[in-house]
Amino acid sequence: MNTDETGLDGLKLDREAEEVVFQTRRRWRWGWLVALVLLGAGAAWLMRSRPVPVRVYVVTAVDPTEQRTLLNSSGYVTARRQATVSSKITGKIAEVRVEEGQRVKAGEVLARLDDVNARANLELATAQVAAAKAALEETRAELDVALRELERIRRLTANGVTTESDLDQAKGRVDVLQARLERQIREATVAERQQAVYAQQVEDTIIRAPFDGVVTTKDAQPGEMISPVSAGGGYTRTGICTLVDMNSLEIEVDVSESRLGRVREGQPVIARLDAYPEWEIPGHVIAIIPTADRQKATVKVRVGFEQLDPRILPEMAVRVAFLGPPPLGTDGRPAVFVPVTSVVRETDQDHVWVMAEGRAHRREVKLGPELDGEVAVLEGLQPGEKVIIQGLDRLREGIRVTEAGT
Repeated sequence: MNTDETGLDGLKLDREAEEVVFQTRRRWRWGWLVALVLLGAGAAWLMRSRPVPVRVYVVTAVDPTEQRTLLNSSGYVTARRQATVSSKITGKIAEVRVEEGQRVKAGEVLARLDDVNARANLELATAQVAAAKAALEETRAELDVALRELERIRRLTANGVTTESDLDQAKGRVDVLQARLERQIREATVAERQQAVYAQQVEDTIIRAPFDGVVTTKDAQPGEMISPVSAGGGYTRTGICTLVDMNSLEIEVDVSESRLGRVREGQPVIARLDAYPEWEIPGHVIAIIPTADRQKATVKVRVGFEQLDPRILPEMAVRVAFLGPPPLGTDGRPAVFVPVTSVVRETDQDHVWVMAEGRAHRREVKLGPELDGEVAVLEGLQPGEKVIIQGLDRLREGIRVTEAGT
């Protein structure tokens, strides 16, 4: 009996010892958990109290007389006056006198066609004119004799030497010769007109430059056939060469309909050829073509060069910057510009973050047009203020900030 009680007492002590150990471990576990929570809170407090590094942009005043880029667009250099020079008649090319790159003057001979048949017809017409004129002179001589004879017979008839029948015959002879003379005059005129036609056909075998320009392509060779219209078989040329008037070069660009309001006639521009990207070429808007391309939603704009240069060639790609004064703010003064990346766009109100006295402050703004990666601020900012342009996702009202690198 005593032995059993002693055994039960020993078992009871072991359970009490285990309970003590369990409670001790539990207290330690909670202690560590509280310590970790406190450590995290401290770290969070330290992080919040540390200034957020940001990059800023100092807003500067804009010179109201400064010409700023209002719009960028691209296009091509085109020639206002160019022509594929062809012939007026169908014929075989006998000679081509031009090569690519050659400068020619208006009226200069570019090519000649085979003129054997045309010259033969001209010689025949010339002979016909000569024959008509010879017959005309013969009739005039006969008419002159007949008139004198009529006058003589009229005197003799008056004196009773000849009869009235002789007088009538003389008058009839004069009338016939006068009618023949009128007919031959008309025939001579017809012969001269026919001669002019054949002379023009000979002239049409000579192809001349319609204006001063530069030959850009040579499209035919001697021995080929040429025609003012396409023959459809592909063996007949329709042009001798392409001639471009280099003094008529200009730029054609497509401007989006949504930005057409930034373009006006006479507006100054700066053009940059892709071939010479560092070369700024001054120009101006010649005209806005009054029609739109519904497929591209663009309007064509013609731009002229202030001064032409031999480096400017047709069909060159070109970028055009349309210049103008900066937009005005709501106070009537020129608007300020900030990088587009600094603006937080929202449905109800756009805003930026301004750094003042080491803290970030939200500032609502009214925006204008975007120009070359910047956006005009019409209301809400003043020159000299620092706008935060990087690190916007970590900002909240009043948070401490510092400029990166300081």
